Amino acid sequence: MLQIQFIRENKQTVLEGLAKRNFADAETIIDHVLNTDETRRSTQVLLDNVLAESNKLSKEIGALFKSGEVQKANLIKEKTGQLKQESKELTEKLSAASDELQNLLYQIPNVPHASVVAGKNEEDNEEIYKEGTIPDLGKAALPHWELAKKYDIIDFDLGAKVTGAGFPIYKGKGARLQRALISYFLDKNTDAGYTEVQVPHLINEASGYGTGQLPDKEGQMYHVTVDDLYLIPTAEVPITNMFRGNLLKEADLPKAFTGHTPCFRREAGSYGAHVRGLNRLHQFDKVEIVRVEHPDNSYNALDGMVEHIKDILRELKLPYRILRLCGGDTGFTSALTFDFELYSTAQERWLEISSASNFETYQANRLKLRFKNKEGKSQFAHTLNGSSLALPRVLAGILENYQTEDGIKIPEVLVPYCGFDIID
Repeated sequence: MLQIQFIRENKQTVLEGLAKRNFADAETIIDHVLNTDETRRSTQVLLDNVLAESNKLSKEIGALFKSGEVQKANLIKEKTGQLKQESKELTEKLSAASDELQNLLYQIPNVPHASVVAGKNEEDNEEIYKEGTIPDLGKAALPHWELAKKYDIIDFDLGAKVTGAGFPIYKGKGARLQRALISYFLDKNTDAGYTEVQVPHLINEASGYGTGQLPDKEGQMYHVTVDDLYLIPTAEVPITNMFRGNLLKEADLPKAFTGHTPCFRREAGSYGAHVRGLNRLHQFDKVEIVRVEHPDNSYNALDGMVEHIKDILRELKLPYRILRLCGGDTGFTSALTFDFELYSTAQERWLEISSASNFETYQANRLKLRFKNKEGKSQFAHTLNGSSLALPRVLAGILENYQTEDGIKIPEVLVPYCGFDIID
């Protein structure tokens, strides 16, 4: 979340940033935040004064009793009783103001980076890069859900029988291709300096608040109510929360981790051809990269993440483009996000397969994730994450773009992982 000091000192900058997001009633909520903060701070001053006065009188009472001035001591004791009641009331007022301020700050999204343009939705995103050749498959090209059925490698109906729509079952060479992609992605990430971790697939409430899934996306997560745990929407959440409450040394930065997990999303969007098959699921696999960076280096690190993902797509020889998201399409916690989209030749549309984002201090403030700088002062780190990559749409792109009359060829880089070079 935004730091209250930043809002106090940069109100106009905050309002301009929220305007890029089309954030409704921005000035009203920011004024409410500042007024609540003023109440909190003035109440803290009053409480400190009352406590200081109470402590001073307590020392006087002790001295008076020692000197035998009991009557005078008892008179002062009456005043300390009044101060005690006053401090109780002020403590309650301070707690209420602090809670209200915290809840208000949770409602405010991150301020977009200066390079982010204003916009309402995905139609206003900026294409900044494109690479790869879109194959000419002819009129006989099939979408991936038909290819999956033809070669019996993904069964959507069987998954619906076992669980429900949006939970496919991968079979035979389909399962092996999925496993191959996971191993390939992890190897690429570890070779690039990321440490592999295996993390829990459930998180507690504090972790949800730490990375911003709560309270903003509460309805989109599966909630295990008996134990008050949530199924993760991405590995970013448990990996980033490994650092919740930490005070790092500047020399320890950067921290770079990668992990493979299933991801769970309750909200799967509307029905129609654009969400058929693997296009949007309730459960899917993804390999994630997460970084904790010094603020001075975080945007260089983001550029490095983008180049890393580009390298993976080049090796897979899949046509893709990169978008810089506009304010209205940038995620609640992100300051700057680049989306990677893969071209689905059979569907004749672009499919999002990765996002790389810099959250600056927004998550770190929630996480209380700090580091000690060279001057010995603690400051918030910057957190970043990216998909490298989300599997369903990459798999869909491979099936569609590599289809031939003889079967589906396997990208050359994946053959050693698969143990076969064609699905037929």
